[in-house]
Amino acid sequence: MPIRTPPPTTAPATTTAPAQSPVANPSDKPARKPAKAPAKRPAKSEAVKAKGEPTAARARAKKSATPKAVTGPATRSAAKPIPPGRFITLEGGEGAGKSTQLRRLLARLKAAGIDAIGTREPGGSTGAEIIRHLILSGAAKPLGPLAEATLFAAARADHLDATIRPALTRGAWVVCDRFADSTRVYQGALGNVDPRLIAALEEVTVGETRPDLTLILDLPAEEGLARAAARSGRDADRFESEGLSFHRALRDAFRALAASEPGRCVLIDASGDVDGVEEAIWKAVSTHLKPPAPRRRRRL
Repeated sequence: MPIRTPPPTTAPATTTAPAQSPVANPSDKPARKPAKAPAKRPAKSEAVKAKGEPTAARARAKKSATPKAVTGPATRSAAKPIPPGRFITLEGGEGAGKSTQLRRLLARLKAAGIDAIGTREPGGSTGAEIIRHLILSGAAKPLGPLAEATLFAAARADHLDATIRPALTRGAWVVCDRFADSTRVYQGALGNVDPRLIAALEEVTVGETRPDLTLILDLPAEEGLARAAARSGRDADRFESEGLSFHRALRDAFRALAASEPGRCVLIDASGDVDGVEEAIWKAVSTHLKPPAPRRRRRL
């Protein structure tokens, strides 16, 4: 009897789904890599903090260290303006002793602790000294009094800008041998230049820089010319060489000027000895300008 062989048993075939490529879901965003936590900086020392990163405490300390503006009386005293200087002029005829008395007055002012300078006209600055030589040498005489008045004005403008105004601004006292009054007298009264022109030149050059006090040294013409001759010898300048009548008229003009402006001008008798004239000048300065008393030396 034939033997039946059972059919081979086969395991059911496993159906494997074909591999599908992943389809991106629009709603699914790619996963981001986790952000790295910032590395912690090592703590700075207090010294480094104070130097590089101002803290509130340091800001307050800085604010408190900043000097505050001082108000009240202390501020007013610190900002106290420098008192303006004083302007004194010496006028008069030839040989009256103006240069000598200028030196003596300066010595007295400095003894009182006053910053004071002496100067002269024409001259007193580099440009003005050049014009001085031109005038006093007589080179400008042929041009007439009007030209001389204009030259004096030019010299005065430079003198004021370079010497007088800077000194007055810093609070110094200025003592000047001749000023605008000499132009009024020499070129105006004696040279017959129109007073309106003299006044216009003075307004342009002098402006508000007017003398606080003018000391007019009065001396008879004959005596003044004798003194000038003894001082200059034969080298008389442009005005010293004028005749006696000119110098007599010059004295009269200066006396008239003193009478016309008594608030500013003081007539000083210059015929006495040098010491007496010095005392008369100091009395006038003390009365009108009231300088401080001379400093007394301490005894050791």
